[in-house]
Amino acid sequence: MKDRPSGAAGTGRPGLGDRPVRTGDGPTAATTVRYALVPVHRLSLDAVARLSGLHPDLIRRFVALGLVDADRDAAGHLVFDPTAPAVLARIQRLRTGLCLNYASIGLVLDLLDRISLLEAALRGRGTRSGNPPWT
Repeated sequence: MKDRPSGAAGTGRPGLGDRPVRTGDGPTAATTVRYALVPVHRLSLDAVARLSGLHPDLIRRFVALGLVDADRDAAGHLVFDPTAPAVLARIQRLRTGLCLNYASIGLVLDLLDRISLLEAALRGRGTRSGNPPWT
């Protein structure tokens, strides 16, 4: 059924609900609009600042540095995923606990995410193979 708009739930990517998406190549490519089937709950900058206990300017700096993911709404204001306060708390723990600067925090966060993916892949493979564990 090609005449039905596909939503963010169909693509597996939240936040793509009302963005125009180009299909095809070249100057004659059609633009389609995708509608989300379920509205995605987003937090405003003020809500994230209140929940995390941080100043909004500091959160804007984290967004500019790429430490926290944010999108812009139709009015141009920052909107965040509901997990943003937890990410900000993690950044603050790394900053105070390890005395890291913000550039190194980005590196540490990337490494921690990669470790989590590798551990999940190992858990998915299972430990019941013919070979004994290497450690």
